[in-house]
Amino acid sequence: MTEASLEIYLASEEAAQAVYISLIGQVANLYLIESELNEQVSIAKKTLETREESFRIMRRRYEEGSSSKLDAIQAETLLLQARTDLLNYERLRELNWNAMNLLVGIPICPHHNLLSAIEPYFIEEITPGLPSELLLNRPDIIAAEHKLLAANANIGVARAAFFPTITLSGGYGSLSTELKHLLGAGNKFWYYFPNISVPIFDWGRNLSDLGLAKALKNEAVIEYEHTIQVAFREVADALTEGLWLEKQIEVEKQTLDAQTERKRLAWIRYEYGTSPYLEYLDAERDRFAAEQALVTRRLAYLTSRVNLYIALGGGLGGYCQ
Repeated sequence: MTEASLEIYLASEEAAQAVYISLIGQVANLYLIESELNEQVSIAKKTLETREESFRIMRRRYEEGSSSKLDAIQAETLLLQARTDLLNYERLRELNWNAMNLLVGIPICPHHNLLSAIEPYFIEEITPGLPSELLLNRPDIIAAEHKLLAANANIGVARAAFFPTITLSGGYGSLSTELKHLLGAGNKFWYYFPNISVPIFDWGRNLSDLGLAKALKNEAVIEYEHTIQVAFREVADALTEGLWLEKQIEVEKQTLDAQTERKRLAWIRYEYGTSPYLEYLDAERDRFAAEQALVTRRLAYLTSRVNLYIALGGGLGGYCQ
């Protein structure tokens, strides 16, 4: 009973470590959101300045009779939308900062870093061939092992039976083929393990309540197996999300470039009288939306890296370039 109590205590220590890692992830994500909102505020301010100038020009042209009142009103509408967007982002930034202060527990000074500025330094490139043994650093897996030991389990045999030794990452930080196969749709890999619930725990001891003891031991095995499955799934999700978000970011960049050129051409067409001012307004609005979408996608990508940090139990353990 003394040994079992010690293992339960050690399991609780690992639970505390899991909370600690989760807290790091939450702070990191709030920091990323803060940086994203800083960038959105910066974009909104620049857009507001541009639209203020556009409204000034269109109002002047209307007063001179070289443009219609409709064009001036459309420019003013776009200006007011920009002001609304700026106020909304500033509101969200302040709320996020309040959440950050609450989470950290002490007042901290706001920072004004932009997401695009911190992105190159925020993450490290993932080395291909990350070993699955990294997951043995996860506090929840260690805690489950302590619970097995508390139930008189042979952890070496249990780990061999339930823990697949594979590589986690492929080229460019993608999902390895082995991990993809392990978690593929309809894959029965997890069910091919031997049933170890009886041979591991049956040490021939005379227990006062053998039925209850076996039930508790089986429960510990099930929890251990489930914990490992969750760990592999979370790593797979984080790697997959990061890979696809990187591709989406490239598409978003191309979209922004195209919308920027469209806006330029639409203004030229308006100046030469070959298209209405509404065409330019649509182009300007779509470009602003594309710029916002790119920042949001970058936030999602960096968040996926934070999730990978948590899924690996607190980092790459030196497996990075």
